[in-house]
Amino acid sequence: MKNRVNYKFSVNYYLWIVLFTAVFSLIFIGCKDKLEIQYVYGFELKTMPVPKKIKLGETIEIRCELIREGKYDKAKYYIRYFQPDGSGELMMDDGTLFQPNDLYPLSKESFRLYYTSRSAESHVIDVYVQDNFGNVVQSSFSFSHDSD
Repeated sequence: MKNRVNYKFSVNYYLWIVLFTAVFSLIFIGCKDKLEIQYVYGFELKTMPVPKKIKLGETIEIRCELIREGKYDKAKYYIRYFQPDGSGELMMDDGTLFQPNDLYPLSKESFRLYYTSRSAESHVIDVYVQDNFGNVVQSSFSFSHDSD
């Protein structure tokens, strides 16, 4: 009888030790010292459809919206453009006239760009939006010359 009591005691004792060890492991090993905060979120540039043809001196409006996957208060966005074909001017809705390849701060998520043709040929403009974490998205716009 005494053996049976010792056996129950030792089994219960070892079960409590295993249970305590498992709980201890889950609590202390599973916890991390620092809370993980995500700073970098993906984004994309959505635009409304634009005309395919442009006349010399004509201005086309490009409506843009920056779609962010998440919000981080310290995320900053910048815009620039490059024009591989044609000659023209790109201006922000606040009146900022862009110079090719120069970086400009983007202060709002919905904005309009205005492209004005300065040549009687086909035009291509590449618009780049980047954040302060190095992520970049590109949108290209092509316009053929309208001689009508």
